[in-house]
Amino acid sequence: MSACCSTFEGAADQQFNERKVAKELAHFRAKGPGPSTRLLERGITDAGALGGVVLDVGAGFGALTFRLLDRGMSGAIAVDASAASTRAAQEEAERRGRAQSVHVVRGDFVDVAEYLPRSAVVALDRVVCCYPSCEALLDAAVGRTDRCGALSYPRDVWYVRLGMMAENTQRWLAKNAFRTYVHRRATIEQRIKRAGFALANRRETWMWSADVYVRR
Repeated sequence: MSACCSTFEGAADQQFNERKVAKELAHFRAKGPGPSTRLLERGITDAGALGGVVLDVGAGFGALTFRLLDRGMSGAIAVDASAASTRAAQEEAERRGRAQSVHVVRGDFVDVAEYLPRSAVVALDRVVCCYPSCEALLDAAVGRTDRCGALSYPRDVWYVRLGMMAENTQRWLAKNAFRTYVHRRATIEQRIKRAGFALANRRETWMWSADVYVRR
């Protein structure tokens, strides 16, 4: 990565360290994926987009990656900026007998996207909120998408903004450089639709919106 991207990687390493990733992976193994991952899995399935390779952006240890492989995707590219996350994803792929099906890449997706192949499905589960400006991320994602794009992001409502403000304050006090952001839904929609995609389905929790788009 460039200096900017090295900063992003460093912040990701602070937030998603070995201890946090191990805890989240243990929870996933015991109880399954979190709400946003479940919604995206269901949305992609309902959109008839299972099949081919999934490019999982901000994959973490691979929760959505492995769920979609179990659903019928033929392969996966798991990209994450955190070293602990990419190590965990590789180890989990080996533990599940999926090492030949999963290619793990460490880096800021905005910078490495041009080196990655186009994929049938591109997924961004809780990734848009990690970027202060989502436009470059979304442009890179749709540029790699053949058939279906799926993303989850925080809803633009006052209580979610307040909660993220509190979390960012805690990180600042702890000298953690990682930050999260709430982006306007209209901005996200416009960026994706103008690239030739239409909304197939949307599901929401009190905090997350999980949107699935298909190429028109």
